[in-house]
Amino acid sequence: MQFMKFKVILTLFTLFVFLFTNAQTYPKLDETFRLKQLEPPTGKIKMVFDTDTYNEVDDQFALAYALLSPEKIDMQAVYAAPFHNSRSESAGDGMEKSYEEILRLLKMLDKSSDGFAFRGSGGYLEDINKPIRSDAALDLIKKAMASSPEDPLYVVPVGCITNIASAILIEPKIIKNIVVVWLGGNGLNWPTQNEFNLMQDVLAAQVVLNSGVPFVIMPCRSVVSHFHTTIPELSLNLKGKNELSDYLLNIVVEYSGGKTAWSKVIWDVTAVAWLVNPSWISTNLVHSPILTDQVTYSVDQSRHFMRMATSLNRDAIFRDLFEKLGK
Repeated sequence: MQFMKFKVILTLFTLFVFLFTNAQTYPKLDETFRLKQLEPPTGKIKMVFDTDTYNEVDDQFALAYALLSPEKIDMQAVYAAPFHNSRSESAGDGMEKSYEEILRLLKMLDKSSDGFAFRGSGGYLEDINKPIRSDAALDLIKKAMASSPEDPLYVVPVGCITNIASAILIEPKIIKNIVVVWLGGNGLNWPTQNEFNLMQDVLAAQVVLNSGVPFVIMPCRSVVSHFHTTIPELSLNLKGKNELSDYLLNIVVEYSGGKTAWSKVIWDVTAVAWLVNPSWISTNLVHSPILTDQVTYSVDQSRHFMRMATSLNRDAIFRDLFEKLGK
């Protein structure tokens, strides 16, 4: 019994130290206001898209889907996010390759990149008090400040959340005018948050979670991990339809390495799909978790609310995606 009491005290002390050492000054949002901003959108919304587009093959589908859904989404900008894996030599190289991939996709979609596509951060946060200024972060601030609580800007990052965290750190007032919808991390009950988007920049994720910005998360495990497809299904719905659909099919085929009995999660589409039709992705209001330095979530019921996805209608989303890509 004494050991259990000691363990509880130690846990509370650790959380206190974490919150104290990671304290930042952000505008304090009324909880009623935040809950209103977190309601699933019903009309057409303004959106900016933040993407590590060259990281694998799902960002390309998500970017195309957003641009092909003008009935619900007014796309105002796309930002290149940093990433570092086997497809890049560094985080900065990943951002540059993502920016180049964005330009390729915009050309296929007959969309000008002028004043629309922006380079993001060339690295990750090294200090929560030192944002990284980039064209993407500064443009986000500009667009957010031109928005309002009544007509917020939806910010959709589907990679590491560095650009968004930097923008909030540079100008904290933007949290009143934006709603962030992030594909990142895992569910609250998952044992760790060792997920690519989150792990790339843990400090940035801590900044956004602690800022109080209206925040919606599409957790990878075990929700978005169900949104997968196969090459035969992609071939049936995309092959020969147009330049873009053939490109998307081919990059998945190349990514598969010729495997058989293989499926691919197209993670990033879900963040866009929630904005296109929130009924396709069930979400719950939860207290914003504390992201610890051990990359786990600790739950504090006194924290502000956010929204988190719990399940999705895989078939309905793919049906809409394929229909739009095939036109």
